Amino acid sequence: MTTTVGSARLPSDPAAPDPRRWWALTAVATAQLMIGLDLTIVNIALPSMQRSLDLSDPDRQWVITLFALGYGGLLLLGGRLSDLIGRRRSLMIGLTGFALASALGGAAVTPAMLLTSRALQGVFGALLTPSVLATLAATFATPAERGKAFGIYGTAMGSSSGLGVILGGLLTDYLDWRWCMYVNLPIAVAAGAGVLYAVRPAPRATGVRVDIAGALLATAGLMALVFGFARAEPDGWGAATTVGPLAVGVLALVAFVWVQSRVAGPLLPLRVILDRRRGGSYLAVFSLAVGMFAALFFLTFYLQNVLGYSPLRSGLAFLPLTAGLMVGVRMVSPLLMRAPVRSLLVPGLLTIASGLALLGLIRVDSGYWLHVLPVFALVGLGTGWVLVTANSTATLGAGADTAVAGAMVMTSQQIGASLGTALLSTIAGTAAADYLRTHPASAPQAAVHGFTVASLGAAGFLCLAALAVFLITGRDNSQR
Repeated sequence: MTTTVGSARLPSDPAAPDPRRWWALTAVATAQLMIGLDLTIVNIALPSMQRSLDLSDPDRQWVITLFALGYGGLLLLGGRLSDLIGRRRSLMIGLTGFALASALGGAAVTPAMLLTSRALQGVFGALLTPSVLATLAATFATPAERGKAFGIYGTAMGSSSGLGVILGGLLTDYLDWRWCMYVNLPIAVAAGAGVLYAVRPAPRATGVRVDIAGALLATAGLMALVFGFARAEPDGWGAATTVGPLAVGVLALVAFVWVQSRVAGPLLPLRVILDRRRGGSYLAVFSLAVGMFAALFFLTFYLQNVLGYSPLRSGLAFLPLTAGLMVGVRMVSPLLMRAPVRSLLVPGLLTIASGLALLGLIRVDSGYWLHVLPVFALVGLGTGWVLVTANSTATLGAGADTAVAGAMVMTSQQIGASLGTALLSTIAGTAAADYLRTHPASAPQAAVHGFTVASLGAAGFLCLAALAVFLITGRDNSQR
């Protein structure tokens, strides 16, 4: 026996599995795939974007960083808004806004238009993702189906990177980089139709308050940190334009924590991150993003500007990353509900660190098969291993905090991506400039030297992060 709500037929027994749950998984995975696709497709198209719109080298990172800032800085607010207005409505608003922002980016004729569209993509993505994870957590409550659902979701996210690099190469080579933005429109339409058909309307949470002060402090703090790191290369680490924003960022984030401990409806309840399993998962995701996104950024320019690969050939060169990621997802999914969390997170981080260490050995005349492919495979394997574990751990047993707890996974990833890209790009640029001053070298040699210095630093950071996650998560923290 069923009842009808809107256009969806619901089971009369609220404990019965939703008969459309696998269609719902398909719809929300497609929605999140659009965001994952956008991350890699823009990386491949970035050199063409830079030439077309005359972006400077220091400014090109903002194409990546502005999206990461808007997305990561507002995900927690997006989680609260999802509770306030309902998951289904949040999904539809997020999909529509993301599609319109993509259309603006495709039509960009100035750097300002492109950067504005990337920031807006981040804003609407921040509303979309928490609803995706909350929908998965609410729809698949039993352990057996939960592990399967998150495994399928992780596989879809893994395939998004491969699809993104291939599409990015095809569209940039045979059409124009603008189609790397326009491609989001049909995906958004398909995902929206699936959401309307399959996602069960959920009642709005009662008593939800939007912590505006917390949102402003968190976003301002992150933006100030990223801006300070970005100014270190052109202005120097001791310049007021570097030190000032970094100090403001730290103070704003300290104030954010203070506010969260005192307001009635905090943007991020401290109980969410003080849980040892969740806290360790968030640190792991933050750390992998620092290394992964820097590796993608460096290798995109290495393949196209140093080795002379076309965008399409560069996209195909990225496929081992996707293959490694999907292997990691397949390996870890059966272990989610019975293995200690730290035994899943720590090996993943160390695998990424080993890939970054190999990237630190690359040279101008390095070959793809012996030097680049292993980097992609190892970084992809570790990323799949960590992300699936973190997504499942964060939302397990979170109750009323499910949307925020899930959003914090992606928040950690985007904060790591934005800070990591800004900081490691600055380190790479500084090392390259120093190398040119002391060596009679060509620009490609100096650039590769900068990439290797930054990559080795990122590898060391991931090793320290793995140790911290090992200590934080404790000795017996299985997800049972």
